[in-house]
Amino acid sequence: DDHADARISAVISRDDGETWGEKHVILEKPANSKNVMSLSFLRMGNGDIGAFYIFKNPDGTDNIWMIRSSDEAKTWGEPINCMGQYQDSDYYVLNNDRVLRLQSGRILYSMGLHAGYRGQACFAPGQLCFFYSDDDGFTWQKTPENYRFPFPADHVGFQEPGLYQYEDGKIWCYIRSGMGCQLQCFSEDDGMTWSAPGPNYFFSSPTSPMLVKDAGPYTVAVFNPIPAYNSRPSSEPWGRTPYVCAVSDDRGKTFKRDRMFYIEDDLTNGYCYPAILDGDGYFLLAYYHSNGTGICLNSCKIVKILHRELA
Repeated sequence: DDHADARISAVISRDDGETWGEKHVILEKPANSKNVMSLSFLRMGNGDIGAFYIFKNPDGTDNIWMIRSSDEAKTWGEPINCMGQYQDSDYYVLNNDRVLRLQSGRILYSMGLHAGYRGQACFAPGQLCFFYSDDDGFTWQKTPENYRFPFPADHVGFQEPGLYQYEDGKIWCYIRSGMGCQLQCFSEDDGMTWSAPGPNYFFSSPTSPMLVKDAGPYTVAVFNPIPAYNSRPSSEPWGRTPYVCAVSDDRGKTFKRDRMFYIEDDLTNGYCYPAILDGDGYFLLAYYHSNGTGICLNSCKIVKILHRELA
């Protein structure tokens, strides 16, 4: 459950992901929190490792914090608020593996804001908002505008957005929705303003997040391709199955149906919340796997995919 007790732990591989050591705790749940969750690592400009995470308050509202390590994750410093004056205000959702350093050096992340959540039985449709830092993560600001979903009857709105920057500097924001596909919008000014969000029909999707990252000479998009439909056999709850990887040969400008392959094709299980680490000739993909339980968030699986397998 999103509100279950949780700490942040890590496992380390010293052989490019072939084997893994024992898990150890990076961050215990603070006494004044409900949990900590949804980790994003980022190499900082001064060489530190930054670890961004959700800090869930006792009333269920969310803040975003980060901790830094100057000794390659052996020890960690004090938490830094990544929301400026907007801390403690509402229910914000920052997914795992979502913090992006732009070509300009700015650090940018996108979130779904469910305003009015505090004390309510359910949260409002998501708004799209963005936070950024121009001093390597020490202070943070919010961009001027929140983007509201145009159809008031929709209960999902904009959820769990992600970011990818093209080689020409333009930024693509892709967004989980309840519309049967990922939504998208674009920025040409380092994330300060955005085009009106609209559908991307190539990335058909249930209410489940997508992730787009570079992997060697390619760009990959990992997502659940097809939501439930009437003639489909009964499958994993939430429609988060199967799991596929779409491959772009032109750094994310285009994706084609003949450049897509299955990561998981067992329709009795569900898969979601990918994270990608690109290595030398391979990338590691981690994601939730229901593992026969019917619960999408049951366990974590890590697979290794060679760049040459994407050709």
